[in-house]
Amino acid sequence: MKKADKHKKILAAAIHVFGEKGFYNARISDIAKEAKVADGTIYLYFNNKHDILLTLFEEEIGKLIVQIKGAIAEEKDPRKMLKIFAHNHMKLVIEKKELAEVLQMELRQSSAPIKQYRNTSFADYINIISDIIHMGQEIKVFRSNLMPGVIKRAFFGALDEMSRLWILAPDNTYSMTECAEQITNIFLHGIVPAESH
Repeated sequence: MKKADKHKKILAAAIHVFGEKGFYNARISDIAKEAKVADGTIYLYFNNKHDILLTLFEEEIGKLIVQIKGAIAEEKDPRKMLKIFAHNHMKLVIEKKELAEVLQMELRQSSAPIKQYRNTSFADYINIISDIIHMGQEIKVFRSNLMPGVIKRAFFGALDEMSRLWILAPDNTYSMTECAEQITNIFLHGIVPAESH
C-alpha cells in the first residue's frame, strides 16, 4: 500500500473511532484496529491522537474552503454568496455525518491543541463570510455600519447550532436545505415584515 493511501486509511479510521467513542475515550490501538494496521504504523504518520485530530481538521476544512471558494468564484452577488456558503456547510453535515460529528464536538473542546487549531484553517473558513460582507458593503448591498467580524461569527454560529441539532437528532423536523435557506434569509432580510420597517 502506498504511503499516501495508508495516511488516508488511518484518517478514515480515526473519523469512525472518534465518532463512535469520542476523542478522549479513543485509543491509538482502536484506530490501528479499525485501519487494519499495526499500532506502531500509526506513529510513522502521526505523533499522537491530537496530531491525527488536527490533521483531520486541516485536511477536511481545507477541502471545504477550496470547495466553497470554487462555488462562489463565479458569483457576483454577495447575497447569493452567503446562500452558497450556507448550503455547502449544511451539505457537509448531510454527506459526511460522522466527520461532521467529530468536527462539531471536538471544535468545542478547550484543550491547547484545539485552541491552536481554531486560529488557523478554521479562522480561514469563517473569514470567507466576513470577506463576503466586506464585498457587499463595498457595492452597497449590505449596510456600511455592519461589523464583518460580528456577522461572520453570528452567521456561522447559526449554521453550527442547526448542524449540531441535526447531528444529535437527525429525525427532527428540519431539513438541512431548509435551515440553510432560513438562516440566510434571516440574515439578509431580518424577521420583521418589510412593511414594518
